[in-house]
Amino acid sequence: MITNVDFLLQSMAWPLVLLLAWFVGERLHETWHVPRVTSYVAVGLLGGLVNLPGLTASVAGLPFIANVALSLVLFELGYRINLRWFRHNPWVLLLGLVESVITFGAVYWASGFFELATDVRLIISALSISASPAGIVRVANELHSAGQVTERVLHLCAINCMVSVLALKLVVGYWHISTSGDLVQAAFGSVHVLVTSLAVGTLLGVTVPWLLRVRGSHERGVTVVFALAVLLLTTMSYGLKLSPLLAALTFGIVARERRVHLTNAQRGFGTAGDVLTLFLFVYIASLLNWAEVASGMLLGLALIAVRTVSKVGCNLVAARLSGITERKGLLTGLALTPMSAFAILLLEQTRLYGLGPAVQVLSVMAGMLMLQELLGPVVTQRALMTAHETHVTKA
Repeated sequence: MITNVDFLLQSMAWPLVLLLAWFVGERLHETWHVPRVTSYVAVGLLGGLVNLPGLTASVAGLPFIANVALSLVLFELGYRINLRWFRHNPWVLLLGLVESVITFGAVYWASGFFELATDVRLIISALSISASPAGIVRVANELHSAGQVTERVLHLCAINCMVSVLALKLVVGYWHISTSGDLVQAAFGSVHVLVTSLAVGTLLGVTVPWLLRVRGSHERGVTVVFALAVLLLTTMSYGLKLSPLLAALTFGIVARERRVHLTNAQRGFGTAGDVLTLFLFVYIASLLNWAEVASGMLLGLALIAVRTVSKVGCNLVAARLSGITERKGLLTGLALTPMSAFAILLLEQTRLYGLGPAVQVLSVMAGMLMLQELLGPVVTQRALMTAHETHVTKA
């Protein structure tokens, strides 16, 4: 039976930790220009060390809130994607696809030296394709960054995320076939999820802008409607066992093409978006087990090195072909370092939908995910500053 003291601790745990994360984030950002999301991750890691999820075991719906938070970021990322750019410069699209395939292959090869099962290696490789939209978008917004490197990083991040979801769903299908031989279940777990998620995101991307044009809503109303639509999309995805992350990204891309504009002030969905982002990074970090982080550190360092070489190398080689200098290609590859928030939630969704090895994968990747999410935003920040695309550099 839960005592009054236990109930009080459970009720106060998250608000207190979020307040602490906000204070630390603001303090370190003002003093040393540390990205706020890095501080949020650090506080979340400390929360995991003192078993923060255990303190809130009676609080239901935390994974759903985290998915809503990341879906809002993915919508914003999708909204900043210009499909016409791909038509004018198809090398960027080709680069994103080729780099995703090379990263998958390189991580799969490197993980073979650590005596992991084939399905675990495939899942790790699929997740390693992705870059963290939450980390990259928040750092870019924080710096008011704009320019060739920033736009290229955002577009490549979106491509990486979509290919990562596709690759993971194919792995899920392969796993169902290899374990049960059920081709129908395999198709349902991969093709159905991909196609339906894209369809639902596209439907909302067409419908919501049409309603806004008919209604003639003001700027603040546009932000509220899009936020509610993302909430609806996430709820539908949970009910239909779809991918809310892929659906939200598709929603943003299609809405952008329908020419309903968000101002700079509306990016991030205001104060509510800031609170959700704060929660997202603290929550994701708190899920990591410190014992697993320590035991998987060697694997994590090896995979980070291979993943970084793959992304930086591809952007460096294709720099001139895609219209930028080698220096900017190098900075673009480095800015794609973060990956944890998207990867962890994608893995958690896959586990809920029946992928057996998902729990083991999170344990194996704990060291890699911790380093990527803690240090990745710092690398992205420094890369964008070095590219001279931020107000910090100009000042």
